[in-house]
Amino acid sequence: MSENIKKLILGIETSCDETAASIVAHYGLGRGKILSNIVRTQLKEHENFGGVVPELAARSHIIHLENIVQKALEEANIELDEIDAIAATAGPGLIGGVLVGLTFAKGLSAATNKPLIAVNHLEAHALSARLSDEVSFPYLMLLVSGGHSQFLLVNNIGDYQLWGTTIDDALGECFDKVAKMLSLGMPGGPKVEEMALKGDNKRFKFPRPLLHEERLDFSFSGLKTAVRLQAEKIAPLNEQDICDICASFQQAVIDIISARSKDAIIKFKQEFPSIKCQLIVAGGVAANKGISKALKEVTLQQDAILIVPPISLCTDNGAMVAFAGAERFALGASDGLDFIAKPRWSLDSEDMRVNQNEL
Repeated sequence: MSENIKKLILGIETSCDETAASIVAHYGLGRGKILSNIVRTQLKEHENFGGVVPELAARSHIIHLENIVQKALEEANIELDEIDAIAATAGPGLIGGVLVGLTFAKGLSAATNKPLIAVNHLEAHALSARLSDEVSFPYLMLLVSGGHSQFLLVNNIGDYQLWGTTIDDALGECFDKVAKMLSLGMPGGPKVEEMALKGDNKRFKFPRPLLHEERLDFSFSGLKTAVRLQAEKIAPLNEQDICDICASFQQAVIDIISARSKDAIIKFKQEFPSIKCQLIVAGGVAANKGISKALKEVTLQQDAILIVPPISLCTDNGAMVAFAGAERFALGASDGLDFIAKPRWSLDSEDMRVNQNEL
């Protein structure tokens, strides 16, 4: 092991349907290197159900997690006793899956006498751009995933302000439900995007909920319902109908995301007039090329910087958990074996705070 490595952190992620583990070398705040990043998806386990079944997800984590952790150690060429700390997602997420990963991490911590860091899954997403791009604070974060759609002001490690969130469905969930309505299979988001490329995005006039309100919140439930009603109205659907529905739905999403992002950037510039706005995008929906293109246009128009980490760090993975744990550990944070898994855990809650004086 190189002598200039400050800490080696094992990260474990099991909050939904990816079983993941990673080793990250941490060289100080904002500086890390991924030594391994092993992710096992559960698409085959859930494809017949049209979505993630929590009990099946948790069972799959139990079966595969030990092997995934071992692969992460082997790929990094690291022995378990060389690890300085163990980070694991402790929420929010599907509580069965979260419990599997956190309990496994607690067992490793107790057996090896290594510190445990309980990581907020949303913080792992929020800090991932610091791992890939060494982004400096403060910055604006757009998190769009299967479980979350949020704008966050990232002031520092453990210091977040929620500027906007979904009042009903998350965007990734909405994509998945539209795919299920149209019998497109899993994963829903990429399937809808694929069909949209062959469709007419002006054929159907779907709503843009909350678009003209000043707040930065999202609402996707009404859009999803409008898609269902339109599909029922013109049934039976041929392939072109499906493509046109997907294209019109995706265009509505793009219009919503673009308008909200513009407003969020303007708010950032008002609060930090001397700092160039950096818009960081994370979560699985960040892989959507139509949304990415629209965000590039918005940031260009607003003289802001768009940063999208590699897709391997946007979707759920162990590296972001390891890095978030490493950042907190560098500030002296660790957690007891009595830490309770949380199905819900807001980033702007008081228990996210951490001392900002690096040890």
